[in-house]
Amino acid sequence: MASMTDLIFLLLIFFMITSTVVSPNAIKVLLPQGKEQTSAKPLTRVIIDKELNYYAAFGNDREQPVTLDELPGFLQSCAEREPEMYVALYADVSVPYGEIVKVLNIANENHFKMVLATRPPDSTDNE
Repeated sequence: MASMTDLIFLLLIFFMITSTVVSPNAIKVLLPQGKEQTSAKPLTRVIIDKELNYYAAFGNDREQPVTLDELPGFLQSCAEREPEMYVALYADVSVPYGEIVKVLNIANENHFKMVLATRPPDSTDNE
């Protein structure tokens, strides 16, 4: 009986160690830092509203409607204007995660630096 217990603990330790070594295949995203840091690089904005409409803008330009197919070309033209730009993704809270991943994949395939825009938590939120 003692050998069965030893075997179970040995397997438990083995799986605990290997699970910390193996990193999941995740999408790498450059997250924004604290409010002390200001972005000196031009920012390209991609917005997805709750109706799944896409909008994009470079710098201080006004947002213009784009389709998902037009987005890579728009981002490439922005990168030609400013190679060190960041792409900020603003998505409504009701947007399915799959739509967000589509934009992240476009940015990843074209080697753009991405940030996800968030809002600070409200004091009334209990999440």
